[in-house]
Amino acid sequence: MTADSDPHLQELRPGLIRLAYRMLGSVADAEDIVQDAYARWLAVDPASVRGPAAFLRVIVTRLCLNQLKSARRRRETYVGPWLPEPVFDPEDADSPDDITLPLMIALERLSPLERAAFLLHDVFGMDFPDVAQAIDRTPAACRQLASRARTHLLQKRPRFVVSKEHGLKIASAFFAASRNGDMSTLRTMLAEDVIAYADGGGKVPATLTPLIGIDAVLGRHAEMASDFARSSSQLLRYVSIDGLPGFLTVEMGGIVQTTALHIQDKKIRTIYVTRNPDKLKRVSRNISS
Repeated sequence: MTADSDPHLQELRPGLIRLAYRMLGSVADAEDIVQDAYARWLAVDPASVRGPAAFLRVIVTRLCLNQLKSARRRRETYVGPWLPEPVFDPEDADSPDDITLPLMIALERLSPLERAAFLLHDVFGMDFPDVAQAIDRTPAACRQLASRARTHLLQKRPRFVVSKEHGLKIASAFFAASRNGDMSTLRTMLAEDVIAYADGGGKVPATLTPLIGIDAVLGRHAEMASDFARSSSQLLRYVSIDGLPGFLTVEMGGIVQTTALHIQDKKIRTIYVTRNPDKLKRVSRNISS
């Protein structure tokens, strides 16, 4: 029997891909990791392990930790801000966990072991003895790793959760004001300390450093207003991206782009724009199909 023909293994796949994606920030890499883990499961004697779920979580975690070593080296030479590959949340459900885009970026600042301990215990509900087996540390060390991660991530957890409906209304208003060049309306929507990130990966035009503060963000949008006037954005749809309200567009030159908005205290505090075509291949395929 293959992994694809085993219904129980197929039931485990979404959770394993979610774990690998939270570790790596890439859906394509997560899918490859899970496929590799399945191959390893099929090569072992099932009687020698506790079961596929526990075995696969351990293997996926270890494969992710190995891959993070090379991923960190690649990000040291990455052109401009790095953002995770955007994932659209299901329209009929809330985010499957509370790891939103800001939290995923904060996870990047943790050590790989801290990230693994936190995700496995706090997000995926594994006991510390099982976490210890996955990352080859003692349960006591895993408790310390998860505690340190929790401390670092505390400020990134949302204090007030914006409803999906309200968030998408703000996304709609932001899209209209930014594309119409309505700077006065934009100013009312942005926090004074707003930050904007644009991930082009050196493949397409994008601001190479984060824009910090309302004046910098408004200034950049004022510069882009003429581009929008010459070649208006094609809005494809409003979506929830990694737990944040946002939208999917096609911009000048046929560049596919996602924009996600982090909202706190009724103001947009962070703008995340992903333009790197390598991170939008799955989206582009859906558009063209």
